[in-house]
Amino acid sequence: MKRGRIAIRKSLIVLVLLCSAVSSLCSPVYAQSPVTGDVKHDKSGRIVGKNQSIHMDVDLALVNITVTDPNDRLVTGLERDNFRVFEDNVEQEVINFSSEDIPTSIGVILDLSGSMVNKLGKAKEAAVQFLKMANPQDEFFLVGFNDRADLLSPFTEKVEDLQSRMLAISARGTTALLDAICLGLMQMKNAHNAKRALLIISDGGDNHSRYTEREIKRLVREADTQLYSIGIFDPIQSRERTLEELNGPTLLSELTEMTGGRAFSVEDPNELADIAAKIAVELHNQYILGYRPSNKVHNSRWRKIKVKLRTRKGSPPLKVYAKTGYYAADVLTGSLRFPEKE
Repeated sequence: MKRGRIAIRKSLIVLVLLCSAVSSLCSPVYAQSPVTGDVKHDKSGRIVGKNQSIHMDVDLALVNITVTDPNDRLVTGLERDNFRVFEDNVEQEVINFSSEDIPTSIGVILDLSGSMVNKLGKAKEAAVQFLKMANPQDEFFLVGFNDRADLLSPFTEKVEDLQSRMLAISARGTTALLDAICLGLMQMKNAHNAKRALLIISDGGDNHSRYTEREIKRLVREADTQLYSIGIFDPIQSRERTLEELNGPTLLSELTEMTGGRAFSVEDPNELADIAAKIAVELHNQYILGYRPSNKVHNSRWRKIKVKLRTRKGSPPLKVYAKTGYYAADVLTGSLRFPEKE
C-alpha cells in the first residue's frame, strides 16, 4: 500500500510539472496550442531533448501558494481539503495538489545605482546567501542595473559563477528598475524549469527607465513568474529623493503582490542576509494547486484568482499569498508581448 501511495504521488508531481511547463510565460496558467521545441522532461522536472514536436491540449490552471501564521512563519503540512480556489468569484474544483520542493529557475535583479554605494556589499552578501540555500537542481541568472539594465550572468547552476561576477561590480548612476524587471522576464524565456522566480534587491523606485510602470505591470501579469523584493529604504522622514524613488516601496509591493510573491523592507543593511534566507526557504516550501477553469472561453481577458483556507474552529488566522489572476490567452506563443523601445 505504501509503495502504491508513493507511485501515485510521483505521478501527480510529474503531471503538475508538465502542465506548468507548457502553460508558462505568455499564457501564465492557461494554454491550448501546438508546442514545438524542448518538451521532454527528466525526473527532476527539467525540460530535455531537442527537435521534438507534439500537440497538447492543456486546460489546467496552476497556482503557487505560500501560507503564513500571525507571526509570519511558514505553515506547512496542509492538505488539499484545506484550500478553496475561486476564479472570478466562482469556486473551482482542485484536481491536483502538491507540496513537494521542485527545481526553480531564479533571476537575481541587483541595484547598482549610486545610492547603493554604502549598501552594495551587504546586498551582494544577501544575494549569495539566497543562492546558496537553493535546491541543487535550481538554475540562476544575474541582472544588474543603474542607468541601464545589463545581463551580468546568463543561466547557470553554479553559484560560484554569480559570485565571481558580483566581485567586479560597483555602484554608480541612476536607477532603471523597470527596465531591469523587463530584462529579467525576457531572460526567463530561456528557463529550463517550470517554476520561476525573480528576486529584486534595491533601495528605491525607478528614475531612469524606458519602460513605464503600466507596461511592466502588464508584463508581470502575463509572465508566470513570482516576484520577491527586498527594499533597503531610509526612514521616510529622512528621504530627500524624487517622487519616483519615494514611491519605490509601493511599486515593489504592487508588483510582487500580483504574482503571489512578497515585498520585504529593511532599514538596516545588516538584516539583508536574513531576509534573503527567509525568501529562499519560502520559495521551496510552497503548495501547488491545479484546477480546470469552469469558464472555457479563451478570450485573453483578465481573470481574478482568490485562494481561501478551510481551518479548524479556533485556529489562529492564517495569511495566504497567491497570484491575483491571469490572462485567459487564446494561443500559447512561447513569448511575452514586450513593448518595443528604440
